Amino acid sequence: MVIERRDPASDPVLAARLLEVQHAAYAVEARLIGDDRIPPLSEDVAALVAAGLDWLVATDGGVVLGVLGRRDDGEAVDIDRLVVDPAVARRGVGRALVAAVLADAGGRRVTVSTGRGNAPARHLYARAGFRETGEREVLPGLWVVDLVSGRPPAGSRRGRAGGGE
Repeated sequence: MVIERRDPASDPVLAARLLEVQHAAYAVEARLIGDDRIPPLSEDVAALVAAGLDWLVATDGGVVLGVLGRRDDGEAVDIDRLVVDPAVARRGVGRALVAAVLADAGGRRVTVSTGRGNAPARHLYARAGFRETGEREVLPGLWVVDLVSGRPPAGSRRGRAGGGE
């Protein structure tokens, strides 16, 4: 497996494949959480390209297995989306993409949110060293869990309920 930065804005074929993987992966999450209102699930190619994300793409033999879109403001990194082709789920693709982001972050804080009912994603992030910092309702009845990797900010206490970032 190869993980590299790619730009779907400059490659329409890649953009279409990323969208295909994104829709398939978020359809699985929608079933897990019992809610199909996940915003990237209804995104089109134009919206994916316009998201302004830095993309890491995992491929094997040129075939896209998964993708991670992130924002890096120089002080922290936010994982905006992590999607893996359901045909290769639970084979280490997501774990490898998260490890690549953590390595690139160089000890800086990395944040991510996932559906509260998405146990596989929550487990993946916990195994990668993320801790849950709180929950929030992003749409009426649609809840996400916020997670952070790295040291807690000065003055915070580990395990404090509702201590959102």
